[in-house]
Amino acid sequence: MNYYLLFKALHLIAIISWMAGLLYLPRIFVYHSETKNNQEKKDTFKIMEKRLFFYIMNPAMILSWIFGLLLLHSIGPESLSSLWLQIKLILVIILTAYHFFLLNCLRNFDIDENGHSPKFYRIINEVPTILLIIIVFIVIFKPL
Repeated sequence: MNYYLLFKALHLIAIISWMAGLLYLPRIFVYHSETKNNQEKKDTFKIMEKRLFFYIMNPAMILSWIFGLLLLHSIGPESLSSLWLQIKLILVIILTAYHFFLLNCLRNFDIDENGHSPKFYRIINEVPTILLIIIVFIVIFKPL
């Protein structure tokens, strides 16, 4: 069996799941932050946010890292000398930091202390899209 291709396929599946969550959670935050005097609606958003983060996003992020590291191991650690791979890893670390920033936002919503506007969440919703585009082009074309 070709473990490299297996790890690559599993890595891609995990990334797709993780990205779906990274793109959807801020959208839920937009609607949650627009909800003012409806506690029932707020509670529904809290449940949606927690389930998305803890049941989909966290496992997908962990699996993305595991299969990514297994891929790196498969091609050899000397591949870390490639500038394209270094840039990709930096961008993935930024994406991971964004993931934990969203966790902080989720916790603030959970205690009803959101400090951001719907517009803020609309803007930050573009962060994972931009990072994804750059990462895909770097990985496919390996320009550096």
